[in-house]
Amino acid sequence: MSSADAFNQSGVSRFLNSQAGRVFRLVAGAGFLIVGYLFRDRPLGVISMVYSILPLSAGAFDICFVSAVLGGPLSGAKIREAQHQQPHGAAPNPKQPQRYFSLRTREAGEGADVTTVAKKRFPPEASDEKVQ
Repeated sequence: MSSADAFNQSGVSRFLNSQAGRVFRLVAGAGFLIVGYLFRDRPLGVISMVYSILPLSAGAFDICFVSAVLGGPLSGAKIREAQHQQPHGAAPNPKQPQRYFSLRTREAGEGADVTTVAKKRFPPEASDEKVQ
């Protein structure tokens, strides 16, 4: 999994690329702009005003600079589409084989066999031994 995919599936990316995240970026950008304007006579004030361009533009145009820097899509809409296709915590590669094991238990007193299938995903590096 690339670093862009890992970031785009994280909770931080899910928040930043949501409607609430866009509003947050707009408010943060406006905050940097206001603080920079209030302290425009000082170097940090000017830096704050210049920096405010990043969150303001990201919120206004629905783009994610972090994803783009990591090699992912710039568009927030494309990131959300990929997030909806792949739920949080899902395997990054849908072609990755899923391995399952079966756990057999004997119910006490009855003597009847009850088979329970526990779906547990193993990483691709796991051994191919079958659990009996």
